[in-house]
Parts: sequence; structure tokens; C-alpha cells
Amino acid sequence: MSRSPRRAKSSRKIDVRILILHGPNLNMLGTRETEIYGTTTQDEIFASCKEKGQSLSFSAVECRQSNHEGELVDWIQGAVNGAYTGLIINAAAYTHTSIAIHDALKSLTIPIIEVHISDPETREDFRHHSYIAPLATAVIKGHGEKGYDMALEKLAEITKL
Repeated sequence: MSRSPRRAKSSRKIDVRILILHGPNLNMLGTRETEIYGTTTQDEIFASCKEKGQSLSFSAVECRQSNHEGELVDWIQGAVNGAYTGLIINAAAYTHTSIAIHDALKSLTIPIIEVHISDPETREDFRHHSYIAPLATAVIKGHGEKGYDMALEKLAEITKL
């Protein structure tokens, strides 16, 4: 008995590789300012992203976090060579301060989705400006950890899966 085309397609991995980057202090999710960021840990968010990527038939979802701006810049520059199909970035505090991250993102030709667990525009004034937003294909903010699922779905839509 042959497989139906629909079933064969759904089990096939599409060559879509997503890089998810987290900036400073996001390694403390689940314990830091839970009234703003909730109790879900970064490890739980990353596991959920990988699971969501599998459900979208992505070939890979790679997740990284650093408290160091230069390391984030290095990872972004590493995405220039075509190793990834899309980038999801929650640069945390660097969103509002890092021209270096902005400049690194300018070199990418892949879709960039900016994600924030909270909505920075409802918080302190210094959080209202993003150096990433002008370069982003989409900005998702204020949806908690579900924002990452939304970002992955947006990348699936953009890459026409």
C-alpha cells in the first residue's frame, strides 16, 4: 500500500534551519522578575521551540544564549554564510543599547524576527527604543513564551512551508 502524498510531505523535514538567540539575563528566566517574565525557564522555552520547529518540519532549531554582546555579534555574523534560513532574536537589554548588534544584523539577508516576552513599550521609557526593530521582518512582543511559537510560525509562513 502506498503512502498518501499528504502524509509523506508531513513527515519530510524541510531544509529550514532557524537560529534563536537570547541576550543577557535571559538565562535567569523562571526565577528573575517572574511578575514580568513568568515562571517558564529558558531551557523550557528552548525545548518548546525545538518541538515547535519539528512540528513545522524544520530541519533544525538551534538555541543559544549569552550575556556578552560580542559573542552575540559573532553568532549573528556566523549566520551570514547561509547556515540558517531565519533568525529569532530576543536581545534583552541589548535591544535598547547595542549598535553593534544592529550593525551585525544589517549584514543578514535572512528574515529576522524580534521577540520580547513582555512588551517593552509598556515598561520604562528607556525600553521603548529598539535598535533591532528597523531591521526585523516582524516584531512580536508581550505574548510571553508563546511569542516564540508565533515567531516560528511567522518564519514558516515567510519560507512558504
